Amino acid sequence: MEQPIKILIVEDNVIIADDMQSMLEEIGYEIVDNVIVYEQAVEVLKSQQVDLVLIDIILASDKTGIDLGKHIRENYDIPFIFVTSNSDRATVENAKTVKPNGYLVKPFEQQDLYTSIEIALSNFIYGKQNNGGSLSEDVNEDVPMSNSILKDSIFVKKQHLYYRIQFGDIQFIKADNVYLEVNTVDKKFLVRSPLKDYLEKLPKNKFYRAHKSYIVNVDHIDAINSKDIMINNTLIPISKDFKEFIISAMNS
Repeated sequence: MEQPIKILIVEDNVIIADDMQSMLEEIGYEIVDNVIVYEQAVEVLKSQQVDLVLIDIILASDKTGIDLGKHIRENYDIPFIFVTSNSDRATVENAKTVKPNGYLVKPFEQQDLYTSIEIALSNFIYGKQNNGGSLSEDVNEDVPMSNSILKDSIFVKKQHLYYRIQFGDIQFIKADNVYLEVNTVDKKFLVRSPLKDYLEKLPKNKFYRAHKSYIVNVDHIDAINSKDIMINNTLIPISKDFKEFIISAMNS
């Protein structure tokens, strides 16, 4: 299933924090939690899935938002944005030391918040691709490098938001000219990537090349005959090698 981007808000002004949460939920993001101090944020990051963090620099504790940014950089591979009233040179220079993915100055409007988040996500994912991560391109040619395989999921851009799709929800992938058709239980997504490159980034104990034009998730195979397998009422051709592999696995 596709899941909205999960955001953690770290802001010690409760009124501003509540306003931010309302703005974000109205756009379509999911708020994991809304906390006021460094220590609370560290606990949320440890216990829950977070895709992006919005951090006030001045917090109601000895540790600042910059300390939290440093903690995230050292322990997690997720983007974060500083949201602050401080735009003086000293604060900005200090903030730059932890390499935030964005810097938003209060007060701001909903569109400013949305724009900052989407640019931060896009740049973060694009950076993944440049650093050797795998990235596939959305069909919308105006939004390059918009999908990325990360950890147990793939980020897919749909309309104006990024969504996370768990690997386990992917049933099969079909090559169609320069695009791949990624099939889940009830949806199809088009991405741009060679089939071979995509396969290399998927879990090797679940996804296999069943045919020159297909990758399948073996957990979703419903039936098999001498030439095909069936997944969700779709017949998928298989190679001789894959047939032998499946039969061997069934008999082991």
